[in-house]
Amino acid sequence: MEIPDVRTDRLGLLIDQFDRAREMAQVRLAGLGDEEYLWEPVPGCWSIRRRGEETTPRAFGPGEWLLDQGAPEIPANEYDEVARQAAGGMTVAKIADDWSVSVERVEQILAHTGPPPPDDAPFTTLAWRLGHLHFCFAGQWEWAFGERRQDPKLLVDFSPSAAVATERFWKSMDRWRDSVAAMTDEQLDTVGFSQYPYGSDADEPFIGVLWGSILEFIHHMAEIALLRDLWRARFVGEKEQRLSP
Repeated sequence: MEIPDVRTDRLGLLIDQFDRAREMAQVRLAGLGDEEYLWEPVPGCWSIRRRGEETTPRAFGPGEWLLDQGAPEIPANEYDEVARQAAGGMTVAKIADDWSVSVERVEQILAHTGPPPPDDAPFTTLAWRLGHLHFCFAGQWEWAFGERRQDPKLLVDFSPSAAVATERFWKSMDRWRDSVAAMTDEQLDTVGFSQYPYGSDADEPFIGVLWGSILEFIHHMAEIALLRDLWRARFVGEKEQRLSP
């Protein structure tokens, strides 16, 4: 039995997966308000903050609001990626440069045996996760389909307004999706089609970059959906406490 309108080519499968994930994400983001968008569930969260009020050493953005970013580090959940980079022929120096860490830190990770240590990355707000996705995809478009010259960290004007942030985000994602959908097989197989300045995109065929980008989108949108569930559960819990005798 054949199912109509289902693509089986590699680009078609990835685009269909992205479209389905996007549909789900748009439903989960509907009705997002400013208070929830900026909610910090625990102390020490990374978020977006007004310039001059940032609490992290490398917060960035071109406008009044900045996206928190801490000191360079490779989280434990990326140890396997570092090992894959080394196994693929990337030098320790290049890996260190990609992650903005020291050569000694990369060597330490490559020498690690057994399970990775618990990840102690800071908790991030919904605003941070959405802003992170926005700057990543805006930068990936610029360095694959645009002029390939603007720093990704200066492409997104972060906003404390949930409505403004989501509108800008989906517009940027539409542009990225349309450009990717028009790619040829030759372009998908081209190593260095993306010259994105952070990470290993320039050393990979674009089909691999695309796969990783969609994984990143799904990963962070799942986190955002969970934060929305926690916000709703928090509100219900507070209401029940007020009504209890």
